[in-house]
Amino acid sequence: MIGVTVVAVFLSGSYALAQGSLIEHVVNACEKDIENYCNQVTPGDGRLLHCMAAHEDKISGQCVYAFYQAASLLEQLSVAISYIAQECETEIATLCSDVEMGEGRILACLDENEEDVGESCKTAISDTVSKSE
Repeated sequence: MIGVTVVAVFLSGSYALAQGSLIEHVVNACEKDIENYCNQVTPGDGRLLHCMAAHEDKISGQCVYAFYQAASLLEQLSVAISYIAQECETEIATLCSDVEMGEGRILACLDENEEDVGESCKTAISDTVSKSE
């Protein structure tokens, strides 16, 4: 269920929220492991991740699974973004070339120009966004 939510949030333009929710999910699942093995580590710049990797043989199954879920979701997001970018390449170049990437601005631009968006692009957006909501 978290995968569906993260993909929907990410593709709807709130990447920071999706990223925050995913990080929050992993931190919550790994809370005891972080306390046990990495409580002296200052968060940021991947330090907690490196600490957890250094103790990978000791962390709980719940924490390992949360990392697995996060990696899987990030891979799904990457595939969805690549699919939309490939199928909408022409539309992005012609309709949205002046739009700054990030935070769903390209997807919003395509939505605003829906009447000029080709069927393959519309299908890609529908395949990724509709299934995720």
